[in-house]
Amino acid sequence: MTIKLALLSALCLAAATSQAQEAMDHSGHAGHSPAAPVPAESHRHNHSQPNHTQSDRGMMDHGAMDHEAMDHGTMDHSGHAMPHPPPTGIPPGEADRPPVPTLSPADIEAAFPDLPEHGMHQGSSHFMFVADELEWQDADAGSTLAWDLSGWAGGDIDRLAFRSEGERTNGHTEEAELQLLWSHAIGPWWETVAGVRQDFEPGSPQTWAAFGVQGMPLYGLETEATAFLGEGGQSALRLEAEYDLLLTQRWVLQPTAELNLYGRTDESRGIGSGLSDASVGLRLRYEISRQFAPYVGVSWSRAYGNSAELQRAEGEDTSEARLVAGIRFWF
Repeated sequence: MTIKLALLSALCLAAATSQAQEAMDHSGHAGHSPAAPVPAESHRHNHSQPNHTQSDRGMMDHGAMDHEAMDHGTMDHSGHAMPHPPPTGIPPGEADRPPVPTLSPADIEAAFPDLPEHGMHQGSSHFMFVADELEWQDADAGSTLAWDLSGWAGGDIDRLAFRSEGERTNGHTEEAELQLLWSHAIGPWWETVAGVRQDFEPGSPQTWAAFGVQGMPLYGLETEATAFLGEGGQSALRLEAEYDLLLTQRWVLQPTAELNLYGRTDESRGIGSGLSDASVGLRLRYEISRQFAPYVGVSWSRAYGNSAELQRAEGEDTSEARLVAGIRFWF
């Protein structure tokens, strides 16, 4: 029991001595603040690099730098100046220009007046002549000169027009006709025609009344449909079409077609009732200018029905193909 009391007294004395020693240590450092905790990154760097705390502080002391001596207002920022638009949004060079005046209804009406229909050439007359085909043909009976001419004079709505077709073989006129027509426009691309047709060959001369329509249902496609009433109750219908196929700016391929129908047979002229004949052609021309173009091609014609029988009775062929060469011009 005495030993236990002695050990307890010794432990209490040691504890009191330790507390007195700690009190003395803290009293010597009473004027210092506790050290700030070191960040985790510092511990990581301290393990891999030597301690530069004292040397870094000696080389660069940011706290000792005199920021007041640095005058940021006197620094030259001209190299970094950015242009700014003026407050009005108008470039400086255009600020003195007068404003664009506002158009009034009177100004618009004066600039775009109402034009009457076909008023572009109203009150003026024009004319045009077209030699659509003026060619030599290599026919079975010999060399043939053939022509297809047309022209008109007048305004945009009403015109006086003519057409002429024919053939001469070995100096003898085989076919020849002339039409004089009054043309009246019924639209931008169509017009009606009415007038007379005079046949000179074959047979005795014959006069016809003519009326029909002509126009362009498609660009480049020209069509004609003309009906005729002749002497002795004879009647006829002619359908024609031609199309300009532009291969290049100068090369043009032109297919053509023509049909002739008659109401009655006329043996003196070798004409039978019904579908009398048909012809097609293909011509390739080179336009030296828009007004003048030489061409070469082929044509083929055939007689049908009663007309074919009349030709066989005369010992003639009912069909024929020809090589052609000629010129096309207009003015």
